[in-house]
Amino acid sequence: MGIHDWARTALEQSLEAAKQEGFSKELALRALLSAVVERSAMLRPADDLAQELTFLADNLDPERDYGFMRP
Repeated sequence: MGIHDWARTALEQSLEAAKQEGFSKELALRALLSAVVERSAMLRPADDLAQELTFLADNLDPERDYGFMRP
């Protein structure tokens, strides 16, 4: 199992635990994201973390075409 597969499994387990507590999936995901960013900020420079978050936000659309990609 790779690290990304592990992360997806851990996320699904966390969402199931949140559901058992009566939290919505959206609220749980927002809280988890906030916690991950907070913890990451303890380990990485703020500008590095901000660049990664900006990259992820800019690439949310899976249908988006990029200039370097061929059709």
